Amino acid sequence: MNTLIKQWRWALPLVALLAGCNGSKDDKPQTHAVATYAVASWDALPAVSDSDLLAGFASWRGACDRLKSDANWAPTCSAAANVAQTSPAIRGFLQEHLDVYGLRSANGTPNGLITGYYEPVYPGSLAQTGDNTIPVYGVPEDLIVVSLDSVYPELKGKRLRGRLEGRTLKPYDVAGVINSQGVKAPVLAWLTDPMDLQFLQIQGSGRIQLDDGRQLRIGYADQNGHPYRPIGRWLVEQGELKKEDVTMGSIDAWAKANPTRIPELLASNPSYVFFSTRPDSNEGPRGSLNVPLTAGYSVAVDRKVVPLGSLLWLSTTRPDGSALARPVAAQDTGGAITGEVRADLFWGTGDEAGKLAGDMKQQGQIWMLWPKNVALPQVPQVANAP
Repeated sequence: MNTLIKQWRWALPLVALLAGCNGSKDDKPQTHAVATYAVASWDALPAVSDSDLLAGFASWRGACDRLKSDANWAPTCSAAANVAQTSPAIRGFLQEHLDVYGLRSANGTPNGLITGYYEPVYPGSLAQTGDNTIPVYGVPEDLIVVSLDSVYPELKGKRLRGRLEGRTLKPYDVAGVINSQGVKAPVLAWLTDPMDLQFLQIQGSGRIQLDDGRQLRIGYADQNGHPYRPIGRWLVEQGELKKEDVTMGSIDAWAKANPTRIPELLASNPSYVFFSTRPDSNEGPRGSLNVPLTAGYSVAVDRKVVPLGSLLWLSTTRPDGSALARPVAAQDTGGAITGEVRADLFWGTGDEAGKLAGDMKQQGQIWMLWPKNVALPQVPQVANAP
C-alpha cells in the first residue's frame, strides 16, 4: 500500500508471499503471455446486490480527484460527479459511459486467481521496553536509491539501492544482517514479536497499538534492494510445513514452537522494508493510486494488464466458498500481482480482515468496464515476480 510506494506495493497477497508465487524453487523471473480483452455484453455480468453496486461505485468515484487529469478516465469521472447514489442512476450511468470487456488468459480461459490482503494491527510502543524490543526502522541515512529510467527510459520504475563505500555503490545489507546488527536509521516504534515485524513488512503498512490506546499508523517508505523470498517457501524446503498448509497462522504457530530458529527463518528472506509514519485516520490505507482503500471494494492489480483507476466487475468466492460478486476499483498494485486474470482484494484492518486475507486463494473472473471510444490498453509481455 502506497504513497507508500508509488512504484510498487509491498502489501502483497498473503498466500503468494508466504508460500511463493509460482511454486518454483528458483527466483528467476518467468514470463507470462499477453493478456487479452474479450468484448462482452452487460448481460454477461453476474448480478450484484444494490448495496454492493453502491459501495463499489462509491469506491471507484472516490478516486476521481486523482483521475481528473487522466486521459482515459477524466471525462468519465467528470460525468460521474453528479450521478445520484441510487442503483438505477448508477446502472444507467455505467451503461451509458462504459463498455464491458472480459479479461482472458493467453489460452482464452476467463478464470484466474483472486487473493486478499489487509492492514494489520500489532502491539508496540514508542520507546524500547522490556517487552518491546523489535525496532521498526525508518529509511536509513546511508541508503542510496538510483532511478534507472533517468538513464534508461525502458527501465521505467526500476531502481537500484545500495550504500556508498568510497566511490563505489555496494548492495545494501540483507535482512539477516539488519536484524542482527541494526542499521543507521530512525526507530519509529518498537514491537514485541519479530514475526509481527515480518508480517508488517509483507503487508507494507499497518498500525501499532500503543499502551495509551492510540494507534501509530505506518506505511512503506523504501526497501533494501534485495529480492523478496517467501519465508513459507523456506519452511517447505526445510520439511517443516507442506506447501498446501502454508498460511500466516501456520507460520506464526511454527515460530512460537521454534523461537530459537526465528532468526534463521527471517534470514531466509533477504528483503527488508523501511517505514514512515502516516497521519492517523479512520480511512483505509492509501494504495498505489494514493487514495484510501475501501475494505471489500478496492483491489490490487497488475497495472500492465489493468490501468489504475479502472472500474472492474469481480466474480469469485469467499474463503468459505460463498459467492462474491461486486464492482471493485483498481486502486493498488503488487509485485506478486502478475497475470492476465489476477486481483488482490483488500479486506480491511485488523484480525478479522487478516483471517479473510490469509485464507483467500480463490478462482474468479474479472470484467473491465472501460470508457467508450477510448482505446484499450496495450498489454506487453511481462515477467512474473519470483
